[in-house]
Amino acid sequence: MKLANEIRQNIDEIIEIRRDIHANPETCFEENRTADLISEKLSSWGIEVHRGLGRTGVVGVLRGGGKSGKSIGLRADMDALSMQEENDFAHRSLIDGKMHACGHDGHVAMLLSAAQVLSNNRSFNGTVNFIFQPAEEGGCGANEMIHDGLFEKFPCDAIFALHNWPGIPAGQFATRKGAIMASCNEFRITVTGKGSHAALPHTCADPIFTIAQIINGLQAVITRNKSPIDAAVLSITQIHAGSTFNVIPDSAWIAGTVRTFSLDVLNLIEERMLSIAQGTASGYNCSIKFDFTRQSPPTVNDPDQTAFAVEIMRGIVGKELVDDNVEPTMGAEDFSSMLEKRPGCYAFIGNGSGNHRESGHGLRPCMLHNTSYDFNDEIITLGATYWIRLVTAYLS
Repeated sequence: MKLANEIRQNIDEIIEIRRDIHANPETCFEENRTADLISEKLSSWGIEVHRGLGRTGVVGVLRGGGKSGKSIGLRADMDALSMQEENDFAHRSLIDGKMHACGHDGHVAMLLSAAQVLSNNRSFNGTVNFIFQPAEEGGCGANEMIHDGLFEKFPCDAIFALHNWPGIPAGQFATRKGAIMASCNEFRITVTGKGSHAALPHTCADPIFTIAQIINGLQAVITRNKSPIDAAVLSITQIHAGSTFNVIPDSAWIAGTVRTFSLDVLNLIEERMLSIAQGTASGYNCSIKFDFTRQSPPTVNDPDQTAFAVEIMRGIVGKELVDDNVEPTMGAEDFSSMLEKRPGCYAFIGNGSGNHRESGHGLRPCMLHNTSYDFNDEIITLGATYWIRLVTAYLS
């Protein structure tokens, strides 16, 4: 494995930054302290800093020595989650109810490390845009940055992102051409009927009975409406109705999520959900309100840029440590919105099994969105090396 010596020379500073961000987590569109820290570091390295895209986003612009108009975008998300950390080590969260449980602190650290080295080695021919994005966790921060003119103000011929992945051994990469993560969509169906005394059910239009039939009917969308070879998930995660044991309420509602790898399948599911809910409610003298929110599209990697990224990975760790056909996941990622605008590649970097965690970690697994999670500082050097090699090859 070949790693940049200059990264190692500054790794203690970068780890300190990562742990500082971990100890001071900021959630969706509140990443002001994190943005201040990132901006201060970029400026100190002579990198042009721009603030305010997507409210709290930061873009660092670094121009190489040549006169090429070619450009590349590297993106790191920087928001935390609304979770209570169970770890007790020194850099645990200092803020109750907030935690870096997805490793965005590490993503920032890897990109900052690369920015520091590239700022001292500007032999590449073109422009690098270091994109630090807010609100990946449900806030659609990528869309906010795009709407604020990200790609008009900072042109990118291609764009790339890395996400740590527990379970993949440290020192390995994984990606794939085409869809690598699913779309994320939220729905809520409210059924309104006519309430009554629970002892007189014949006088009501029961929304609870009706919504139970809708729940059963929605499962047919996955098993009977779409092709079996088209992957999709429809999960009902909330049911709300009533306030006491002897009253049939006027209304009830359910909510959940739909995940797909294609927009055609998503369109089909949304249409069938509406039709089933309306038809079922009508049959029981009820009405519905149907809300379906498309939060982020599928994350679809460009074939050419993915092949390019894979070659960079293989050049660093060897062919055997790069999985270029990793199984896609039904998890979602709003980097997908950037990939709709520019070709690029989203990839995983192994975070290991959790053995890297210092004493004082929680008893739960070191998995994403877990109260015992911690980013693996040992992979910062590898991630930064990938970014540096990607830039120098793309802007050669």
